[in-house]
Amino acid sequence: MSIVIEQPVEARLVAAAPRMPSIPATLHYDRRDPFAVRMTFPAPATLEGVEVCWTFSRELLAAGLKEAEGHGDVRVRPYGYDRTVLEFHAPEGTAVVHVRSSEVRRFLEATSELVPVGLEHLQLDLDHGLAELMRDAC
Repeated sequence: MSIVIEQPVEARLVAAAPRMPSIPATLHYDRRDPFAVRMTFPAPATLEGVEVCWTFSRELLAAGLKEAEGHGDVRVRPYGYDRTVLEFHAPEGTAVVHVRSSEVRRFLEATSELVPVGLEHLQLDLDHGLAELMRDAC
């Protein structure tokens, strides 16, 4: 059984221009980091010309489908019936993208099949993590 889910999504960058260009993005989920999701934008789609990856909680993404969520670097909110808005705040500026809510729901359903919501803690190997932290302490 796979431990990673990757789903391409079509993101629409909200810009000053009247037409929102479509940019490729990929949602990632890894059961080894069961509380987190990542959204990656390829280098050609970014101002810096390098791949950009944002990591945030799966819970934030799910809650943002229903109502505005987030107070930090990543904020998620519904936009009409079929769109979800993700805002990414950085010192360089803010990127706002729209994605199809159906794509987000499909991704979240796949992550829930891999790791059910509420059972994420069962994926964590706390003993191994603690051993790694303590390895060089003595």
